[in-house]
Amino acid sequence: MAVLKFRIYYEEDDSVYRDVVIKHNQHFLELHQVILKAYEFDNKHQATFFRSNDHWQRGREISFEKYDKEYKVEPLLMKETSIGSEIKDPNQKFIYLYDFVKNWSFLVELIGVSKEENSKLEYPAIVKTESIGPSQYGTRGLIGDNLAEVEEKYDLNRGAEGFSEVGEETGDLDIEIEEETGPETDSALE
Repeated sequence: MAVLKFRIYYEEDDSVYRDVVIKHNQHFLELHQVILKAYEFDNKHQATFFRSNDHWQRGREISFEKYDKEYKVEPLLMKETSIGSEIKDPNQKFIYLYDFVKNWSFLVELIGVSKEENSKLEYPAIVKTESIGPSQYGTRGLIGDNLAEVEEKYDLNRGAEGFSEVGEETGDLDIEIEEETGPETDSALE
């Protein structure tokens, strides 16, 4: 059984990529899931693949489901389409789009074919990670859940009490500073 090795580039920075291996008879749904896992994205949004050429032009669509839009050609469905059935050349390329609002775009390129399976791997598998990937929801991916929880709890996006949005004092705090007049003299008490 053939094992396909794909390199998944983050479209905005080709120094950020993940290599994954998958069996040729597995489906695009499994490739979709391993890409999300490789980039630490959740599975809450719409997604689709497009078969592509060497110029990264979009061809036949392989979609998670049929979305509310007009299609020139009905898309294939990820859960029904094996990856091997869409490999048309030894350097086959696909474009993967995730979250149609944020429009995360990844370039998927076939970089190797092997006839031997690695018995230690559960396919599909991530075999290489290069550079820090994009963070799906801002700081949460890079710094961790703790900062996001602090932001939510204390609403760090609003101005702090006593300070405006740009950090200037607003006078909301009534702090009086007494002036020092120097040492008291006995003559003042007389």
